[in-house]
Amino acid sequence: MAAESKRIEDFGEVSRTVGTVFRYFLLAATMFGIVTLAVLLVYVANDAIQPLTADPGWYLVYFLTLIAPTAAVGWYVRRRDREAFVFGVFLVGLLVVSLMFSGGVGLLVIDVVPPLVAFAFAIALVVPTAISVGLTRYAHRIAFTPRLALTTLAFYLSLLGIPGPLGGVLGVPQLVPSLAQAIQGIPVIPIDWMMVGTVIGGAASGATAAYVAGVRDARTGLYAGAAAFVAVLASAVVGPLASLNPVPAIVVTGVALVPTATYAWRGAFTEERRPAGVGFAAVVIGGALVGAFAVEALGFAGPQSWVDWQFLTSAHSGNAEEAGLYPAIGGSILLMGTVAALSFPIGVGAAVYLEEYAPDNALTRFVDVNISNLAGVPSVVYGLLGLGVFVTYLSQPPGTVLVGGATLALLILPIVIISAREAIRSVPSDLRQASYGMGATRWQTVRNVVLPEAFPGILTGTILALGRAIGETAPLIMIGAPNVVFNLPSTLSSKVSAMPLQVYAWSGLFASEDFYTKAVPAGVVVLLAVLLAMNSVAIVLRNKFERTG
Repeated sequence: MAAESKRIEDFGEVSRTVGTVFRYFLLAATMFGIVTLAVLLVYVANDAIQPLTADPGWYLVYFLTLIAPTAAVGWYVRRRDREAFVFGVFLVGLLVVSLMFSGGVGLLVIDVVPPLVAFAFAIALVVPTAISVGLTRYAHRIAFTPRLALTTLAFYLSLLGIPGPLGGVLGVPQLVPSLAQAIQGIPVIPIDWMMVGTVIGGAASGATAAYVAGVRDARTGLYAGAAAFVAVLASAVVGPLASLNPVPAIVVTGVALVPTATYAWRGAFTEERRPAGVGFAAVVIGGALVGAFAVEALGFAGPQSWVDWQFLTSAHSGNAEEAGLYPAIGGSILLMGTVAALSFPIGVGAAVYLEEYAPDNALTRFVDVNISNLAGVPSVVYGLLGLGVFVTYLSQPPGTVLVGGATLALLILPIVIISAREAIRSVPSDLRQASYGMGATRWQTVRNVVLPEAFPGILTGTILALGRAIGETAPLIMIGAPNVVFNLPSTLSSKVSAMPLQVYAWSGLFASEDFYTKAVPAGVVVLLAVLLAMNSVAIVLRNKFERTG
C-alpha cells in the first residue's frame, strides 16, 4: 500500500492508482470525441465524394503510382532522417494549401475585381509605401510627428484624392483625382494578363526576395525575386500550352508554384540540406500527376463525386445535380477580407494600448473583464447588434458585404484582442528593458521590439478567429443576408451570401432527398476544406513561433 499512495504535506493523500485511472479516463474521453467526429466526417465525405463508385482499375492505378511509392519512400526517408520527412510532408501540404488559396485569388481577379482596378490600386499603394520607407531612412533628421503626417497624407492622396470622402460630407466636389483614379482613366489600357501579372508577380517577387534574403543574403534575394517575377510573367505564355488561360496561369504560378519552389530550394540547396525530403515530395506530387494521366489514358472512371469543377464554379439551382457554390465562395472570400481589414488593426491596436500604455486602474480592469465576457457571447447577439447599429441606426442596406463584414468583425474582435494581448504579453520583459537601456522611447520599443516578436502569435490568433467567422450563419441571417445569390458581389454595397448560409438554405428552404444527399454534403466538405486550410496556416505559424521563441 505504501507503494501505491503516500501523504505529502499540504496535498493530503496522493495515490498513483487514482492518477493512473484519471489519465486513462482523459485518454478515453479524448479518443471518444475524436472517433465520433471522424465517423461523422467520414459519413459526410462518403455522401459527397462517393469513393465506392470508382472503377477498380482507378484504385489500382493510383495504388501503383501514388500510394505504394509514397509509403515506401516515406518509410525510408523517415527512417534515415525524420527532419527531412517532416520537411517533405510540409512541402506537399504547402503546395496543396497554396493551390486552394490560388483558387480564391483567381476568383477575385477574374470575376470580382477588374484587372485595371487591381493594377491601379496596387500602384496607389506602392507609391506611398515607397515614400514612407524613404522618410524612415531620414528618421534621424525628421521627427516622428511630421513623418507620420506626411505618410498619412501620401496614402490619402494616392488612394482618395482631394478632398476624397470628406468632400461628400462637406458637399465639395472632387478637385484632384487620386492616383488610383488617374491610372484608371488612362486612354491606353494594357492587356489584362499584363496588369494581373504585374500585380501578382510583384507581390510574389517581393515575398520571395525577402524570404531568400533572410536565408542567404540580399544579393541572392534580389536574384530570386527577379526570377520569380519572370516566372510569373512567363506562365502567361506557357499556360495556354497546358490548356490554361493566361490569367489563371499567372495566379497559380504566383500564389502556389513560386512559394513551393522557393521552399523546396531552401531544403535542397541551403545549409539545411534536406534533399531526401524534397525527393519524398517529388514522389508524392509526381505520383499524383502520373496517376491522373494514366487513368485518363486507360479510361478508368473515378468516383462520381459531387465536389467537382461544376459544383465549384456554378451558381445555385433548384436541381441538386446542377447546384453550385461559386457565388457563396466568392461572398465568403469578400466577407473575410472585410473582416480582416476591420478587426485586425482595431484589435491589435487595442491590445497594444492595453498591454503597453494603459494604466492599471479600475477602468482598465473593467475593460479587461468585459472583453473576456464579449468573447463568449453567442453569435446571434452580434447579429442583432449589427442589425441595430449598421442597418437601423446608420441606415445601411441590409445583407451587403460591408454590413456583413462589419458584423462578423464585431464577433471576432474580442478574440483578436485577447490573442494579440497574449502574444504581446509573451514577449520577454528583458527585451523591453534592453531597448529602454539603449535610449529607445516606448513607441520605438513597441514598434521595433515588441510587435516583431509578437507578430507570429498575433497572426495565428487572427487566422483562427477568421476561421470561426467564416463558419458563422446566425449573424448573417440576422442582418438580412440573402440565403441564395446567383451572382458574385462586385462592391461593398452588393448583396452577399456565404458558404454556411448557402448550405443552410439547401438543408432548409430546398429540403429534399437530393439536396440532403448531394448538395449539402458537398458544401460541407468544401467548407471544412477551407477551414482546415486556414487552420493549417495558423498551426504552422504557431509551431515556427514556438521554435524561434
